[in-house]
Amino acid sequence: MKSKLKTFPGTGSITDVPGIEVGHAQDDAGLTGCTVILCRKGAVAGVDVRGSAPGTRETDLLNPINLVEKVHAILLAGGSAFGLDAAGGVMHYLEEQKIGFNTGVAKIPIVPAAILFDLAIGNKNVRPNAEMGYKACLAASNTPCAEGNVGAGTGASVGKMFGMALAMKSGVGSASIQVGGLVVGAIVAVNAFGDVIDPENGEIVSGLRSGKVGPLRVGGKDYFADTFEMLKKPLGRTVLGLAARTNTVIGAVATNGRLTKAEATKVAQMAHDGLARAVRPAHTMLDGDTLFALSTGNKKVDVTTIGSIAAEAMTRAILHAVKMAVSAGGLPGVSNQ
Repeated sequence: MKSKLKTFPGTGSITDVPGIEVGHAQDDAGLTGCTVILCRKGAVAGVDVRGSAPGTRETDLLNPINLVEKVHAILLAGGSAFGLDAAGGVMHYLEEQKIGFNTGVAKIPIVPAAILFDLAIGNKNVRPNAEMGYKACLAASNTPCAEGNVGAGTGASVGKMFGMALAMKSGVGSASIQVGGLVVGAIVAVNAFGDVIDPENGEIVSGLRSGKVGPLRVGGKDYFADTFEMLKKPLGRTVLGLAARTNTVIGAVATNGRLTKAEATKVAQMAHDGLARAVRPAHTMLDGDTLFALSTGNKKVDVTTIGSIAAEAMTRAILHAVKMAVSAGGLPGVSNQ
C-alpha cells in the first residue's frame, strides 16, 4: 500500500544531495517496511556502529582498508534480522539496471544494510523481504522523500523502558543543510529505547509516557516520565535488566563533498553526535544505533565542516521522524496531537 507523500515543510531532504534517491515500501497493516537510498552512479561510503545490539549487512566491506570503494544503495529496514532479506530485492533491481561492482564476470551491486526491531507492533509475522526491497527501488526518486509512518519507520517507536504500553510512535525523518555549494543531507528511522529531545530547549518531544490519564497533550505537564530520570530511580534500574532488546536508530548522511572511505567513516562518526543530541539516552546496550555516510560529489570541503553539518542534519532528521509520526499500533504519535 502506497502512502501519501508527507514531508516536514521547509527543511529539505537527503534527496537534495545530487545523486541520491530515496524509495519507501511498507505493509501498513503489518506495520513494517523498508527504505532504500539509491546511488546509481556509486557513492564512497563509511559506517559507524555505536549501539550494542546492531543488525547489519556488508559493514565490514566499508572498512577503509578493504577493497571496494563505492556502494550502490543503502537499505534501512524493519523486521529485525529477518528484514535483511530485503537487500536481495535491492540487489535484484540494481542488477537489472546493470549497476554494480564490475568483477569482470558480473556486476555485483554493493548494498550495505541495517535493521531495526519492530516485531512488537503490528504483525510479528510480516517482515520486509526481497519483494518489498524491490518495490522500494521502484518507488525511489530524487524528489523530497516522505516522512513519518513510511518505509523503515512504519513500525518504529520510542520510549520503551517499560515496554510498548507507554511508548510512542516514531518514524522516518529527513533533512538537509546547504552552505554555499555544499549540500549535506540526512535520513533516519528512529526506533530508540530512549526519548527524543529538542536540543534547542532540552524538552522531550516524544518518548516514555507517564501513563497519567486525562486531557493531557504531548509536551503538557506530567505527560512524559523521562527515561533518563527514570534510570536514576530504583524502579527504572530494576526494569532496565528486563527491558526488551527492541530498539535501534538507523540512518545515513550524504554529501556532494568529496570524501575518501576513511573520511566518510569519520563523517559517520560525527553524525552520531547529532543522534546523541536528539536521543536520550543514546548508544545503549539495548540499541543497535548505526549510521552510514555517503559521498556523491567532488566539491572540496574539509571533513570537519562536512561532519559538523552532518551532525546537525541528523538532529533535524530525528526531530522530523517523531514530529511527522501519526498514531498507529495503539501508540500515540506527535502528529495527531
